[in-house]
Amino acid sequence: MKPTLIAAALVAMALPAAAHEYGFAGILSHENSEEMPEITLSVGKPLAEGPITLKSGMVYELEIIADGSGELGLEGPGFFRAIWVNEVVVNGLEIRPYGLESVEFDQAGEMEIEFLAIKPGQYHLKIPGSTGESQRVDITIQ
Repeated sequence: MKPTLIAAALVAMALPAAAHEYGFAGILSHENSEEMPEITLSVGKPLAEGPITLKSGMVYELEIIADGSGELGLEGPGFFRAIWVNEVVVNGLEIRPYGLESVEFDQAGEMEIEFLAIKPGQYHLKIPGSTGESQRVDITIQ
């Protein structure tokens, strides 16, 4: 091997691997977040305006708004296992759970779930016990 090739190989091994520069907050930084359509819980109304597509490795904030027209919840264990939940905010209280399987509203209110999309695939969130297409939202993580 030529001395210049050996020197180039040694320099290449000494350089740090290229990575995203998100800053102090790391992967949870604002530069790594995207908007997500909100979900509305209301008796007889669709959950969302069609399917939702997310990107793996991006941070999202899911805003869920319940109008109080009924005791409604959302379930989606497959979806909740494909994301990492950073925090759930209810009435200004921040909750940092290990994981979620479902959420429920007994009255009108808002909830925000900040999460990191991880596992690519096809998932859904739906109102428990419902069978109507409008009571379900399909989510794709690419």
